[in-house]
Amino acid sequence: MGSVQVADHKVSEEMKDDYSLDRVPRDQRNMGWFSITNITFGIATAIFYFQMGSVMALQFGAINAIISSIYAIIVAGILGTFIAYLSAKSGMNVNLLSRGGGFGYIGASLTSFIYATNFIMYCAFEGLILVSAIHTFFPALPEWALIIFFGSIVIPLNWFGIKQLDKLQKWSLPIFGIFLVAAIIMSFYKPSVYDGAFWTYMPEGVQMGGQALLLCIGMQHGIMGLTALLSSDYARFLKPKDIKVGSFAIGFIPQIFCFGVMGGLGIWFGVRLGEPNPGVYIVLLLGIGGALFTMLTQLRINVTNIYSSSLSLSNFFENIFKFTPGRRFWVVVSGICAIVLMLGGIVDHLNTAMTFQGVFLLAWAAILVTDAMIVKKLLKIGPRYYEARHEFLYKWNPVGVVSLIISSGLGTIAALGYMGSFLQSTAAFFAAILAAILTVILAISTKGKYYSKGIPTDIPKEDYIA
Repeated sequence: MGSVQVADHKVSEEMKDDYSLDRVPRDQRNMGWFSITNITFGIATAIFYFQMGSVMALQFGAINAIISSIYAIIVAGILGTFIAYLSAKSGMNVNLLSRGGGFGYIGASLTSFIYATNFIMYCAFEGLILVSAIHTFFPALPEWALIIFFGSIVIPLNWFGIKQLDKLQKWSLPIFGIFLVAAIIMSFYKPSVYDGAFWTYMPEGVQMGGQALLLCIGMQHGIMGLTALLSSDYARFLKPKDIKVGSFAIGFIPQIFCFGVMGGLGIWFGVRLGEPNPGVYIVLLLGIGGALFTMLTQLRINVTNIYSSSLSLSNFFENIFKFTPGRRFWVVVSGICAIVLMLGGIVDHLNTAMTFQGVFLLAWAAILVTDAMIVKKLLKIGPRYYEARHEFLYKWNPVGVVSLIISSGLGTIAALGYMGSFLQSTAAFFAAILAAILTVILAISTKGKYYSKGIPTDIPKEDYIA
């Protein structure tokens, strides 16, 4: 009896700690769309997008990089808007949405675990950019010590959850803006290594469109699914009256900034300075200010990475092992895992990690949106609400689980080049389309049998999606 009380107490504490194990109550959805959008800017202002733009421009041509950025804004913006809407309506993030959105509570746990590992990997990638910048300016400081220091500092910055994140992003955004403008101004004073207009840059032997454009789009796929899904961790706190405008703002504004503004500036800096690594050229432009700028941006993104990974790990271990030590415990675990990956040289496996990640995340996002908008709303299959409690759910729902396994499996095979060069470059998009089609087919064939094994009576009608 005592152990049950302890477990209940832990779950209660977990619920107070950003509602990582159930929906956010309606009376706690009290944050305006501007605050939520501002928090998501933590990922939108990451220097990683500089690096994406610079690498694509220098390898495949500036115009191909620009076209792929527009594509990324549109696709990720649409997915992000739908997912933010579902999250705001239900009060749940994608981990919980997946339970009643076609996966079952065990099936959703698997997506939660992979989702968490993605955020931990990105925390490591972003942390290494920061370490590179600081080490460039202070080469006497050993890299391992910088990794441990900057990997650890995000843990206390995440301790108090979403309210702390809101404050951190608000006060740091103006500072970020000042540094960004200063970097742009200073770039005009540096002689360009390319004589023409930056958008006309094209490496020798590369042409506009064709394989070069597809390769740029393939690179964008590695991050698009993440930025779309990430919105749900914050949109669930949105005020009900802000749902329509908030879903659009949360879905599109960060995408415009990360792929358009940050990615576009990465193209500009890369072409003008002939350098793909922002950890090098930001320091070149701003000196020690560049090191401080990199530190600020990478801390902004990594607190959101750690926050989202902690929520996902909470869900996974609660579902599978009934282990609920609290979100803060998983903040520490996520931070330590990111440090280990940095020390182990995860950056050497960046392309492989982003390939699988892009395929998996876009397929998962496509399943959630298809299930909500086509299966639930249009075809009227399954309940029109989302439920996360085990007693109302089956362990597995083949609609989402089978769709994800088949689409991400075939997508990964395509990404590895076994289905031709076209599908290799568009593997994530191919996986997303396949996942959407399979979701509809399986929902119709199973007649929605595995969505719910009981009808709850305590879900507000306002939380229904249709």
